Amino acid sequence: MATKERPIQVAPTAKDFRGKVAPDWCPSCGHSGILTAFRNAFAKQGRGRHEYLTVSGIGCSSNLPGYVPTYGMHTLHGRALAVATGAKLANHEMSVVVTGGDGDGYGIGGNHFIHTMRKNVDLLYVVMNNQIYGLTIGQASPTSLLGMATKSTPFGNVETPLNPIAMAIVAGATFVARGFSAEMKELTELMYQGMQHKGFALIDVFSPCVTFNKDNTYDYFKERVRFLDEDHDTSNKAAALEQAVKWGDEIPIGLFYQDTSRPSLDESEPVLEHGPMAHQPLGVTPEQGAAIIQRMM
Repeated sequence: MATKERPIQVAPTAKDFRGKVAPDWCPSCGHSGILTAFRNAFAKQGRGRHEYLTVSGIGCSSNLPGYVPTYGMHTLHGRALAVATGAKLANHEMSVVVTGGDGDGYGIGGNHFIHTMRKNVDLLYVVMNNQIYGLTIGQASPTSLLGMATKSTPFGNVETPLNPIAMAIVAGATFVARGFSAEMKELTELMYQGMQHKGFALIDVFSPCVTFNKDNTYDYFKERVRFLDEDHDTSNKAAALEQAVKWGDEIPIGLFYQDTSRPSLDESEPVLEHGPMAHQPLGVTPEQGAAIIQRMM
């Protein structure tokens, strides 16, 4: 009796992660480079499109889930990490990636940012940092530099910018990196490593806004960014913080810190010992119900 041949499994390519809708970002927007790096990293992982969930908040950057053919959720402003945490705990076998901007993630979503890192939720969070609110046409964001003139600060920004790299290291993220959208090869590798990492991974990416931010341009970053030295010890938190606070004529990019010893939230949660909740039977048996009532009496 002839046996049915199994279909040949073909490794995915970056083209397999092109969506049906073309991005509507401004020409030369840094987000386009980040989208390309995302597609490259998805393909390099070798997983099918159905094994990913891409979650975003609100903003120019947060349109990204519509441009990749994975499962996707375009959520509320600043709430992407909260939604992604729920999805990851419901099915921790799925690779969950989160995208957003500096305003969405560090401003409106700053509280979720801190506590998602503290809990070490197994997510990759890519912040497309253009140092301005782009979607709402040019207000100062949490990462806008001092003195920067914007729609909301016409006489210059007087607020000290947030340092997301140092903040992530201190708050408990176990993979902390910074990229630049014009450095495609290195950014793709950082995203791939972040997807492979077990725990909370942050990649803050310089993504020039060519329309509203005339200060932090491609030329501005090309003159300043430098890759961390090859001998930088990514397991040393103090060394990572020393590099994280550097800003000026030289701005370091690359992997600052990684901790592979700390368990992620799904590895620590006893409820998930028997597999993803999405695969477990729903409901409570009469015996379980009686036991719960007995404990509460």
